[in-house]
Amino acid sequence: MKLTGDFTLPGEAGYEELTLKLAKKWGADVIRDSDGTVLSKEIVDSDYDIYSTVCVIRDHNEWLKEHPDCYQESFLMSKPVMAEGYMLTIHLLDGYFDEQFSLNSSDDSLKYWEVFDRTTNEKIDKDKWIYDRETGNVTIQKVTPYHFYTVNFLAFQIWEQISMYNHVTNNWDKEHLAPLDPRNKEAEEYLINWMEEWCINHPNTDVVRFTSMFYNFAWIWSDDPENRYWFSDWASYDFSVSPKALDDFEKEYGYALTSEDFINQGKLHVTHMPATKRQLDYMEFTQKYVSTLGRKLVDIVHRYKKKAYVFYDDSWIGVEPYGKYYKNFNFDGLIKCVFSGYEARLCMGADTPVHELRLHPYLFPVGLGGLPTFSEGGDPALDTKKYWVNVRRALMRDCVDRLGLGGYLHLTEGYPDFVDYVEELLDEFRELKALQKDDKPYTLPVNVAVLHSWGKLRSWSLSGHFHETYMHTLIHVNEALSGLPINVEFINFDDVERNDLSKFNVIINAGKAGSAWSGADNWKNAKVVSKLNEWVAKGGTFIGVGEPSATAGNSHYFAMSDVLGVDKDLGERVCHSKPAFKINNVLREDIIPQGLETKKQDGVYLTSKSAMVLDAGGNTPTVVINPFLRGQGIYLSDFTYSGASARMLLKLMLLSVNAKNKDNFVSNNPDVDVAFYPKSKKLVAVNNTDKDAQTEVKTENGIVGISLKPFEMRIVEV
Repeated sequence: MKLTGDFTLPGEAGYEELTLKLAKKWGADVIRDSDGTVLSKEIVDSDYDIYSTVCVIRDHNEWLKEHPDCYQESFLMSKPVMAEGYMLTIHLLDGYFDEQFSLNSSDDSLKYWEVFDRTTNEKIDKDKWIYDRETGNVTIQKVTPYHFYTVNFLAFQIWEQISMYNHVTNNWDKEHLAPLDPRNKEAEEYLINWMEEWCINHPNTDVVRFTSMFYNFAWIWSDDPENRYWFSDWASYDFSVSPKALDDFEKEYGYALTSEDFINQGKLHVTHMPATKRQLDYMEFTQKYVSTLGRKLVDIVHRYKKKAYVFYDDSWIGVEPYGKYYKNFNFDGLIKCVFSGYEARLCMGADTPVHELRLHPYLFPVGLGGLPTFSEGGDPALDTKKYWVNVRRALMRDCVDRLGLGGYLHLTEGYPDFVDYVEELLDEFRELKALQKDDKPYTLPVNVAVLHSWGKLRSWSLSGHFHETYMHTLIHVNEALSGLPINVEFINFDDVERNDLSKFNVIINAGKAGSAWSGADNWKNAKVVSKLNEWVAKGGTFIGVGEPSATAGNSHYFAMSDVLGVDKDLGERVCHSKPAFKINNVLREDIIPQGLETKKQDGVYLTSKSAMVLDAGGNTPTVVINPFLRGQGIYLSDFTYSGASARMLLKLMLLSVNAKNKDNFVSNNPDVDVAFYPKSKKLVAVNNTDKDAQTEVKTENGIVGISLKPFEMRIVEV
């Protein structure tokens, strides 16, 4: 019997016949509107539940014109300008997209402005600079010739970023929507009344889909059409700041934040950098506020007998699914836009009743990467397959409750192969969900902790989708882990220092030196290093990837070099000899899949005679196993996700356990993932490639051979 339901279809007024036809073909139980579409009465009155999209802070332009102090704001820094004389004038918005920002030059704002000599990084006294409201210029007196100067200032956001993106991507020709900041009391009261009226005016809505709450991630555009996206960080809190927020923060925390706490010499505090105490305080301050006001809106929705789901991608700042205030919202469901396996795991791991994935590609002419999707030159069916294979392998480990699509449904009309493949994909999803209804997939006896500065708060994440963060080593590690038959948790350095680590077989630290992911100055904490040394000595396996435990100032650049058996020379040891080594071909053949290449980190050298080198780039070791008393350190110079690299990582982690049959229910083909469900005795195998594949799987009842077509999923009984 064909399974149906658990799918949210984007409907579209004017295309009622298509909407209802695809709802039936794809087995939908819900129809939703999307950004830029509406549902007609015929669709709303059909036999489907209705999701209605609500972007709380958009579409209030008329009210904002009457309350100009309630636009959202952010700190910006002027472009650095060099002084040639003893006086310098800087036009503040030079280089910025003038349709996105306007200056806030109120007295409340000006008290937070700061001017800096960036050559010396010294703050300039306020009596040495003047702001001209008519020109938008700051003039600085008594400057030092040939030094560079900048101004930190507050600017209103007059065009909300997602609205901007949709205008550009979909050629919208409509009013530019500005974002409202609910911090002021009258704005908060307005939003509460607006939510009440909205519920009254939408009696047929079953689920209010919040997109999301109040503040979007930072996305700064430039005035250069060839380089429009100047800066973006999907986990930045920079767009939640205002004079009111800063004043309230000082009252609550007892100290004042400054513009430089946000601007940080122009670098900003991106998520890939370790957070300061002041940054963490501001994040918590924002999370408390967003959850408090958000709960008021959710309570209104519940009072009208509707459910409240939150879309975790747009305006989600303060809505951290792994933060301590998330439960305060009392959401009924979480919807996550996904391109990859780790994003699926992020959604499923959140403490909320319903977990839904919004699949890609979005039903837009152009994808997020700027390439054609549902337009000439696009191949949405192939795009869907490539995204789905990554999501699917994660869902084999931990399935979500629902899937959905978004965008303009009429764009599917010219792509019948896409329409047919979505049906096939949904059949696979429903089968996976049914298998996991009363069962959990067989899991190897490996408990892994991923160690970085953010810990649990950034579980299964960095700060964006795979295509934003592909260059970061850890995101590739997360993607590999998302579909492996192991247990995974995320911890920070406080967890290492304060908690018992004995439940973990493996701890992974991966990333560039100085990053939040490698850990930066956390590795100067001798208690952390000694605790991990003890844990490895008693049998643990510490896996370091890239520049793990790296920080300048210690006796070793890699603080865990004694465990890893390697360190990195930045030039101080250029005159020292480096130990020679030979490749351990026996281990190499067993651990590293054929054809997998490893990239070297320049300057890495062995520090231990007992270290076993499995691969190298010339005289530089790239894969190393180093025995350390009863445990071991493992070093990987780099990691890029693929079936082969995920298989290598699994084999390295399995070195941490001595259990019999530890290779049971593992495919011998790295391009095929498998999951075994003990209660039903069903084995699921998926081909993650566009070529035919064969695999053999060792089970308790012998070897099972499976042949798979490109991208195929097959279920066999064991």
